Amino acid sequence: MTLWKPDPTFYPSPRDAAAAPPEKLAYVAAFDRSATRPDAMAVLDTDPDSSAYGTVVGWTDLPFTGDELHHFGWNACSSALCPNAPHPHTERRYLIVPGLRSSRIYVLDTKDRVSPEVVKVIEPEELAERAGYSRPHTVHCGPEGLYVSALGGADGREGPGGIALLDHTSFEVLGQWETERGPQYLAYDFWWHINHDVLVTSEWGTPSMIENGLVGELLLGRKYGHRLHFWDLRKRRHVQEVDLGDQYQMALELRPAHDPTKTYGFAGVVVSVEDLSASVWVWHRDGKGWAVRKVIDIPAEPAPAELLPPILQPFGAVPPLVTDIDLSVDDSTLYVSCWGTGELKRFDVTDPFNPVETGSLRIGGIAGRAEHPAAPGVPLSGGPQMVEVSRDGKRVYVSNSLYGAWDDQFYPDGVGAWLAKIDSAPGGGAFTFDTRFFPHGDDWRGLRPHQTRLSGGDASSDSYCYP
Repeated sequence: MTLWKPDPTFYPSPRDAAAAPPEKLAYVAAFDRSATRPDAMAVLDTDPDSSAYGTVVGWTDLPFTGDELHHFGWNACSSALCPNAPHPHTERRYLIVPGLRSSRIYVLDTKDRVSPEVVKVIEPEELAERAGYSRPHTVHCGPEGLYVSALGGADGREGPGGIALLDHTSFEVLGQWETERGPQYLAYDFWWHINHDVLVTSEWGTPSMIENGLVGELLLGRKYGHRLHFWDLRKRRHVQEVDLGDQYQMALELRPAHDPTKTYGFAGVVVSVEDLSASVWVWHRDGKGWAVRKVIDIPAEPAPAELLPPILQPFGAVPPLVTDIDLSVDDSTLYVSCWGTGELKRFDVTDPFNPVETGSLRIGGIAGRAEHPAAPGVPLSGGPQMVEVSRDGKRVYVSNSLYGAWDDQFYPDGVGAWLAKIDSAPGGGAFTFDTRFFPHGDDWRGLRPHQTRLSGGDASSDSYCYP
């Protein structure tokens, strides 16, 4: 008799996930800025007992060029155990990988192989025809299927951006997720409080606002996104818009509490046009509605004009540019990437309304060019950008590329290519670079590493239905 069991990498609660075995592999999306070579999925060995630890052990070139791979995700995760939409016998096997520039979506099979295999390509025409969207950005596995955010509309329309829903087995585009959009037009990230039937979305800009770099006139005109939107997850309709204030430009990454009984989360804001600071906000229940509160302010750092790219020279300062945040699975620790200043900050957020900084590391940076201890004497470009945290919260992976045109604008002499691993002790203890783990330079074969996913799941890939 065959006994059907859920995938062993699905965990009913955050506590179970945090106690899971460590990851053995890291999958990293890497792209070719020139669009003359295919982008690739690189695979790193993360087993410290392996002779190949910290090196690229797998590599899959994609079949086309010009994709610019972005925020990919698993076909299935711990949300498959949720009682409202159970899929316990699906398998965490496929990576769903969007091309932000090409509007293609790739399905990569990771089972029984180190280098994933491309098994399906969703062409831009299918995404446009079935969902009305282009420029897919972020993938999450969730109730009823796969959710993919998109920045642009179809048929040359700038927007509105939104969310497309994909079948979690066939990977066909089912259609547009929203049934009542309300005032939402700009799109970027999305997440949910799955037990409370609440979805949250954030805002960046339309394709023309982002694809050739930051547009100074639009930034100073306060035209980039600065709102959060709250939705009824089941009914797929807009419920409330919360404006952070139009000086807070580009409200990007969303990280809700993993504890499914909680109704708060963190949002990162790239820059304030008033003083070039960056910030982190908490959204939370406020009576029957939702409210936001700024809980972390990170100021700009003065710098000589000769060390700055042209876009920053008039200001004489480096903005932190918070371009990613990540929340540990136990909801105790928030990591904040300051891509501009080259700093990764760690905060104790046990009390989410009163974060306490518990660690900081410097690497790269527009003016600083801080070295990695594994490569002394080598000034680094780029800065901590995409950040991923292991399920047990002890390991943090950071890559240095944001988006091709923005890389070139803020690091005009070249952004380089590197990915660092940081050991983070529980309870605010040691916070140090792992000197054995630093793939950089030629390790990336001329491509730029962007987002990382860890085998078996990580802090930003799963949602849970049991506390």
